[in-house]
Amino acid sequence: MRVRFAPSPTGHLHVGNARTALFNWLLARGHGGTLILRIEDTDVERSTQESEAAILRDLRWLGLNWDEGPDVGGARGPYRQSERLNLYASYAQELLAAGHAYYCFCSIAQLDTERQSALAEGRPARYAGTCRRLSREQADARIASGERPAIRFRVPEDRDVVFEDVVRGDVRFQTDVIGDPVIVRADGHPAYNFAVVVDDALMEVTHVVRGEDHISNTPRQVLLYEALGFTPPFFAHLALVMGPDHSPLSKRHGATSVAEFRAKGYLPEALVNYLALIGWSPRGAGAAGPSDDNTELLPIDELARRFSLERVGHSAGVFDEEKLAWVNRHYLKIADPIRIATLAVPFFAAAGVRLSPDARGLEFLASAMSMATSSVDRLDQVPARLALLFEYAPETTLGDGQVRREMREDGPRAVVRALAEALATAPRLDRERFRAVAGEVKARTGQKGKALFHPIRVALTGRAEGPELDLAIPAIDGGADLPAGAGIPRIVGCRERAAAFVRALETC
Repeated sequence: MRVRFAPSPTGHLHVGNARTALFNWLLARGHGGTLILRIEDTDVERSTQESEAAILRDLRWLGLNWDEGPDVGGARGPYRQSERLNLYASYAQELLAAGHAYYCFCSIAQLDTERQSALAEGRPARYAGTCRRLSREQADARIASGERPAIRFRVPEDRDVVFEDVVRGDVRFQTDVIGDPVIVRADGHPAYNFAVVVDDALMEVTHVVRGEDHISNTPRQVLLYEALGFTPPFFAHLALVMGPDHSPLSKRHGATSVAEFRAKGYLPEALVNYLALIGWSPRGAGAAGPSDDNTELLPIDELARRFSLERVGHSAGVFDEEKLAWVNRHYLKIADPIRIATLAVPFFAAAGVRLSPDARGLEFLASAMSMATSSVDRLDQVPARLALLFEYAPETTLGDGQVRREMREDGPRAVVRALAEALATAPRLDRERFRAVAGEVKARTGQKGKALFHPIRVALTGRAEGPELDLAIPAIDGGADLPAGAGIPRIVGCRERAAAFVRALETC
């Protein structure tokens, strides 16, 4: 089995195309096959090296590798279409010599006029065949006079083109509605339908797995395979990825590219797992998306082991970012805290917290991650969840009228004073020491439950709500003891916070 993913380097990698790449990867890895990466860069005006590099970077970030491609080589290269122009020219001449193709001198303006007329009359907008009737001698004479023609493929008349789609079953087209497609443009560059046939045939691709937007191209390609004497591959056309409103996923739905989801703080394994479940189910028939439990949250190797085209559904799948966030939450919770801490560093910088952690600093961040990963959907939400470590200003806290009124009451005021006194001589707090201090404050004030712990929370975190105190307090004091060289901004410890809060409370 040999499959391929063939992006055009004209922009970012759309999640719909990423799903196509993933399905090809799963098919190859699950069946011991070969995955080819081919860059279709014959759109000279729009293709860029930057886009190609970004697509490769996004694929690698997703964990998708390839066996042959422009960067790794292979026996059937080159793997950029711009480096294969001589091959297309050779096969175009072969089709011309056999009478399967002809030169076309029609101008763009003429073709557009014919198209508009056909549409106005309710006819299919197909090429009228004007140059189909030119003899080879007439065409050669016009070329000799300086005209630069395109080359069109001569579609056989009165034929049914039938191909078996692994996902959809038999698909049938009549050649009467196809028209003669351009296979080589006047500037010498091959058209998509021609180049892809030559490439897939010479690269010995056995299965073409692509979006259903290509299904109308397939009959033209089947006819080109036939004319060139090649055996067509198996075709599988995937339903498109839709937005929540069931229209094609686009910018109006928000993020659509892999790079955008990466920038928002989604983990690659979450995006991969979610994309795999759009239109396919490891448990049976194709499904539109993941179920509401963890039965389909699987590592990529297990997805590959279970994957088959026969389980891909016919219906369009909906990309729902809320479901993606649910999947991401699962992976954040089970991920290695050191890894999550490392990935979170750029998001802290974007939030204005400059971190350059060494091993000690990274270990500290990792120890604090449980405060965030239990309640966030994405990495870009981590800094806000952990802001209580780096931001402490009791005057700002007490500037909130409701908090100030609460803390002026006798019970809360007694709690924070007793807390400051208990911490004045206490060592830095871990979970057990914090519980002991809380018990001491409870005994001295008679407060318990929310009446005890809410004032403690406000005094030590500067917030009326947040992570569990059993997690937050050890993290605050653990950070306070970090040396300056750990690369973590200074964190005010619980002892200093309690004292500062009492002072601010007495003056407000």
